[in-house]
Amino acid sequence: TVYNDGYSATVKYITGYLVEKSLAVDNIFVIAMLFTYFGVPAMYQHRVLFWGIVGALLMRGAMIAIGVQLIYRFAWIIYVFGAFLIITGARMLFSKPAAADPGHNVVVRATRRLLPVTQHFHGQHFFVRAGSAAGREPVQPGSAVEPDSVVEAARPGALLATPLLLTLIMVEFTDLIFAVDSIPAIFAITADPFLVFTSNVFAILGLRSLYFALAGIIDRFEYLKVALAVVLVIVGVKMLAHTWLKDLLGRHFNLYLLAVVLAVLLAGVVASLIKKSGRNRSKATAEPSGNAGG
Repeated sequence: TVYNDGYSATVKYITGYLVEKSLAVDNIFVIAMLFTYFGVPAMYQHRVLFWGIVGALLMRGAMIAIGVQLIYRFAWIIYVFGAFLIITGARMLFSKPAAADPGHNVVVRATRRLLPVTQHFHGQHFFVRAGSAAGREPVQPGSAVEPDSVVEAARPGALLATPLLLTLIMVEFTDLIFAVDSIPAIFAITADPFLVFTSNVFAILGLRSLYFALAGIIDRFEYLKVALAVVLVIVGVKMLAHTWLKDLLGRHFNLYLLAVVLAVLLAGVVASLIKKSGRNRSKATAEPSGNAGG
């Protein structure tokens, strides 16, 4: 019936949106690290995020279109996606994150080879031309303005990239890496291209606001990454055992999945807050003791 179809689509959309939004939160860790590494002034971060989101929507749209075709043509690929998600979740749970240096990333190195990159930010420009007003006036609030040797060495009129472009390219590359996890995850919930794309679109559209809301406090949620890993494993298992689970749980199967995803994410947030609160109490108890001892 229309009601049942609408109910099922709504539950699938909300579940997909939550999974995509929670994985987007993990993306914020990396974006914050990139902004810090490249020294992007706060006044230009919104520009990078805006164009990063536009690029992410186009890229994910293409990936979803390819994924839908693969699933319709090769039904067995859903099991490949499921196994991939379980392996990814297990790696997130048990492997320690390696210290990354964006400066040595192959994408950054390739960009530097293709285009000369200025030493300074030049306003909100991604590109400048040597000899232009933008090229002559490096703008980096809080730092001394000194001659840009890359601009001075370039022939007049030469097209130069700025560090802001490098940051944007790395943000896009990061989203591509995260999309490799998140797109299969949404296909575990539904193969309807409309639901897959819209849940992705609305999860990504809120990323810019979410970044500015959470960038300063996201390190407090240390168990959120564990919760995300568990969600990926659960979604992967759902992909592998979809038919059996649907027979076992009946038509409310997707509602149960939504409840489990919500419970896991909430548990990660609550556990993080409890641990943070315990640390604060321990620190507050230790300080008077230290003062008394002094």
